[in-house]
Amino acid sequence: MDRPFPDDTVATPVGAFHPRETHAVAELTKYQQSIVKNYYANLDTALLQRLGEQVTDLYLAEGKKREKLWTSIAGSLAKLGVPQSRIDTVRKSDDARRLATLVQELLAKD
Repeated sequence: MDRPFPDDTVATPVGAFHPRETHAVAELTKYQQSIVKNYYANLDTALLQRLGEQVTDLYLAEGKKREKLWTSIAGSLAKLGVPQSRIDTVRKSDDARRLATLVQELLAKD
């Protein structure tokens, strides 16, 4: 029986990871390192800005979009270190005003 590939070769789609291949982790240049460092240094600010925008979206959202938005909001609040009990309380209330109040408190801390 003829095989299309020798035994040590496995067909994989172009660009797909092959377990037998070893991929070296690329080292970052100083410029790239500074970009990554600045990203994480400003992550809280970016999350707070995003939460502010999501409050506005929440006022307008309905149905599945609203649920998806709450999931995203809960994730952002968790990343900001808000206790899970507080996140659950705000989410269960489904009230954009309560969320806006929480975002204002977080902005005041920052």
